[in-house]
Amino acid sequence: MAELPIPDLPPARCSGRFTISTLLGIEEGGRGPYTPTEGSSCDSAQPTHLSSSTLCSRTFGYNTVDVVPAYEHYANSKGVGDPRKGRPSLADLHSILKPDPGHLRTPVSDLQQSNGLPEAGPEAGLEEAEGEPGRDSVPEPVRFGWVKGVMIRCMLNIWGVILYLRLPWITAQAGIALTWLIILMSVTVTTITGLSISAISTNGKVKSGGTYFLISRSLGPELGGSIGLIFAFANAVAVAMHTVGFAETVRDLLQEHNSLIVDPTNDIRIIGVITVTVLLGISLAGMEWEAKAQILFFLVILVSFINYLVGTVIPATAEKQAKGFFSYRADIFAQNFVPNWRGPEGSFFGLFSIFFPSATGILAGANISGDLKDPAVAIPKGTLMAIFWTTVSYLVLSATIGACVVRDASGSLNDSVAVGSPGCEGLACSFGWNFTACTQQQSCRYGLSNYYQSMSMVSGFGPLITAGIFGATLSSALACLVSAPKVFQCLCKDQLYPLIGFFGKGYGRNSEPIRGYMLTYVIAVGFILIAELNAIAPIISNFFLCSYALINFSCFHASITNSPGWRPSFRYYSKWAALFGAAVSVVIMFLLTWWAALIAFGIVIFLLGYVLYKKPDVNWGSSMQASSYNMALSYSVGLSEVDEHIKNYRPQCLVLTGPPNFRPALVDFVGTFTKNLSLMLCGNVLIGPRKQKMPESRLMADGHTKWLTKRKIKAFYTDVVAEDLRSGVQMLMQAAGLGKMRPNILVLGYKRNWRTASPQSLEDYVGILHDAFDFKYGVCLMRMKEGLNVSQVLQAHVNPTFEAAEHPKNGTGSKAAPGTVDPTTLASEQQASTIFQSEQGKKTIDIYWLFDDGGLTLLIPYLLGRKKRWGKCKIRVFVGGQINRMDEERKAIVSLLSKFRLGFHEVHILPDINQKPRPEHIKRFDELIAPFRLNDGFKDEATVNEMRQGCPWKISDEEADKNRAKSLRQVRLNEILLDYSRDAALIAITPPIGRKGRCPSSLYMAWLETLSQDLRPPIILIRGNQENVLTFYCQ
Repeated sequence: MAELPIPDLPPARCSGRFTISTLLGIEEGGRGPYTPTEGSSCDSAQPTHLSSSTLCSRTFGYNTVDVVPAYEHYANSKGVGDPRKGRPSLADLHSILKPDPGHLRTPVSDLQQSNGLPEAGPEAGLEEAEGEPGRDSVPEPVRFGWVKGVMIRCMLNIWGVILYLRLPWITAQAGIALTWLIILMSVTVTTITGLSISAISTNGKVKSGGTYFLISRSLGPELGGSIGLIFAFANAVAVAMHTVGFAETVRDLLQEHNSLIVDPTNDIRIIGVITVTVLLGISLAGMEWEAKAQILFFLVILVSFINYLVGTVIPATAEKQAKGFFSYRADIFAQNFVPNWRGPEGSFFGLFSIFFPSATGILAGANISGDLKDPAVAIPKGTLMAIFWTTVSYLVLSATIGACVVRDASGSLNDSVAVGSPGCEGLACSFGWNFTACTQQQSCRYGLSNYYQSMSMVSGFGPLITAGIFGATLSSALACLVSAPKVFQCLCKDQLYPLIGFFGKGYGRNSEPIRGYMLTYVIAVGFILIAELNAIAPIISNFFLCSYALINFSCFHASITNSPGWRPSFRYYSKWAALFGAAVSVVIMFLLTWWAALIAFGIVIFLLGYVLYKKPDVNWGSSMQASSYNMALSYSVGLSEVDEHIKNYRPQCLVLTGPPNFRPALVDFVGTFTKNLSLMLCGNVLIGPRKQKMPESRLMADGHTKWLTKRKIKAFYTDVVAEDLRSGVQMLMQAAGLGKMRPNILVLGYKRNWRTASPQSLEDYVGILHDAFDFKYGVCLMRMKEGLNVSQVLQAHVNPTFEAAEHPKNGTGSKAAPGTVDPTTLASEQQASTIFQSEQGKKTIDIYWLFDDGGLTLLIPYLLGRKKRWGKCKIRVFVGGQINRMDEERKAIVSLLSKFRLGFHEVHILPDINQKPRPEHIKRFDELIAPFRLNDGFKDEATVNEMRQGCPWKISDEEADKNRAKSLRQVRLNEILLDYSRDAALIAITPPIGRKGRCPSSLYMAWLETLSQDLRPPIILIRGNQENVLTFYCQ
């Protein structure tokens, strides 16, 4: 770890990470302006301003360039001018520091050059900006919770005129039993879609754009763009549909009172245009006013529904009895329980096609995702609750009205008869009414089968039902009027299609798409003026169903690709249920109107083809990109065109196994978390002349591959011939892989015999780690108490640089000559069992995330914990901290981990990490490095330089003193590991980084030895390449 000198600067609050050039102005061989004074440290009695207020708060109590995990490291920058709040790069930590002697710069990410005040972070938000003095307060956008923003909005969009005018009629036709089946079948589709929406919307931050955003960010711009365009258009036309429904109801009222304005058709146009203009005014007034109007409509519908329920228990008057209403009767319920098909629509699927549109509308909340406080919570909760309550209302209505009203009634008060009169047929006879004549002639005007206004007739006060119809139509129209511009605005901003970017501009604090509102208004008015939407209505229903199908398919596709980036917080979904929902949605499209379904598919395919042809330059980390990883070699060229994204990051491992059967534990460990997930390459370096080794390479490769197959390890085997191990590993790291299927992590075993190995072997081993960092690899070192190499058991050759002392011996005591093994023999040999092949039970996986390496230290144990053998293990995360800030630091880490959706809930802060180790452990470390000391303290400079050149792996007194604090830290960490993780199943820890050219190889190995010694469980030392492998964003 690179230690951080302390500059003498004014006090400043911590706000992000420092760049190396600003923190260190050290010149070779001298003290720079950032060199610490004696005794300056975070624990000193009189700390410097920067060390106490900034540097120490960035770590857990000591000065270092390295930083602890933090939210802003994973947050996207919002603007070009915003300072980069990133962790130090790998070069900052690993390479030789190059000072900038020209001028002294203050840390840009912490201090403003003008006044020294901290800048707001990229995700600081408006609340943070408002809380800082001297800043202009920015108006906070209106944000809605799950009730007001999603549930009420969805319920209003689901409820419609069918609830009032068609559900009683459907109950009469299909009977209560089949009506419930129709309702439950419809709700099954919408519920599955609701679960899929919930999963997608909780897989990262959801921005504005609603349905289009969810589909496009999951399936990519091709399908997302096409469905976004038709979905926005369908919502715009739906405004006209619902407005015309309202206008027709008003016109019918005017006709009843002989008060038509012009004529029936033009009255619809006049009322419709006036209505949609008023709705536009409400929308332009802002989301707050629109939400208030929706609540008003919601209350009107609730009052009308309560009014209906009250009416069912009020004793029926003679007029209502003449129309077929007799209050609750068991025999009426029994008769209406079974179907009685009538007319051309008298079939199960005919009625299903009529009812199903009334179950839609579940996307109304998701469509305003940008206006929600927390879309990841609001969309699942609000959508599913809306589905539940509207389903209950449909079931209650069909059951209650089916138990109160007979199917046929004349409406004439003259049809009353004495109970038991001869010649009277039908159920009404037992209630004193004779409807036989009109029933036989099929001329009855009233009853469930004939009178659409049965709800109004049953209710306590009829006009309230009319008010409910108004509320249902206007609220649906208003919801569509808001949804269409919001979806279209997001589509315009993505610039997938030409000539539409003009409509993407937002205005005001909520970025209202006023141009989109005007476009939606024009489209709605155009269709209102037609005043006949019977032809276009089926197409709109099919567009909505098309959206449902793609949302379900998005959820299925994201799940089936098995991407680590697919980690939705909402767990109550099934990929197979989502696939079923997608298939059923397509089937219903053709059941409703087959020709409209063909038109919808034709438009989608045309728009899809356009986007595929144009290939827009967007990178959203979609599941299409993730699935490309799983394609066969024939698709590798197409895979190379897919951009990389953090969501689709996979740990692709180059494992230095030598012959894989020599280190089965290493193979099993990596194979466990890469199986069916990512690339695993077993690398072997054959040392010697190429002519001699090439035949061995060709012969052995097949045998090693068969051995891996037999062990059920999904990995590739590759080898190279080189003069020495380090150059061979360099070849592997540069050449291994194909296209995007290239390793990004170097995995190797810990060199147990480093103290007795040759100096060159030690230099090569540490040099490999340096090379890995130079090639932007993450590094994973594995150490087991019993060792990794089982070549003694196998009586075979091993690469001498790793564990030369463990060469197998023959019977005479000399080293066994290297030889080749027949591939068939190799594959059929007895498999060595390892800890990674056994069930781990309820142990713990302990992660010591000491420094922020991009998240790799978290990701690998997370992937391991997803496997069945490790699934019962509890994962614990340990981070360093200071005792006076334990609660604050724990909350910050818990919050960060929750955003990653990894499921890690047990977090421990280590406040004693900076305590001085026990004297006996310090002594043991000093004894460990004693054989590698130059002991040059009293020699002249020329002699010291000569000694260093001759023995670069040895430790000078100056290097030992410089790194003393870091050395003691490893001793202390080992004490902590022994205290907390003695009985763990696995330990994963962030190892220190030795600065190249400044840390002797023997000192670095002493650090690793000290850190990992005396531990019973396997210990994995994981260090990422300082680039993010985890994200909580949706794009």
